[in-house]
Amino acid sequence: MSRLFAGLYLDEDVSVLVGDLLRARGFQATTTRDAGRLGSKDAEQMEYAASHGLALLTHNRSDFEDLHRQYLAEKKGHGGIIIASQRRPHLTVANLLRLLNKLTAAELRDQLLYV
Repeated sequence: MSRLFAGLYLDEDVSVLVGDLLRARGFQATTTRDAGRLGSKDAEQMEYAASHGLALLTHNRSDFEDLHRQYLAEKKGHGGIIIASQRRPHLTVANLLRLLNKLTAAELRDQLLYV
């Protein structure tokens, strides 16, 4: 059974407050700290998110754009990548909510989006 709302995996460069704020609004949000994955390489973070069916949220544009292209070239699926401009956590969440309330988890799959 597919989920209506995408679950998120927050890269370690995203404030844990973003995860707290998303969870307070009923979204699944796992931080690298929650998952015990602090210090993991970007490719490992991506693999973790993909293997758990989570969209990855990051501020790291260049590395995750490359990983997105690599996944497409290798025909590997992922739960989506959302690249957020670095802003205060409350503003990041406001921008994310516009996206998360518009796209289903299935629509976000394999997409690279910017907020």
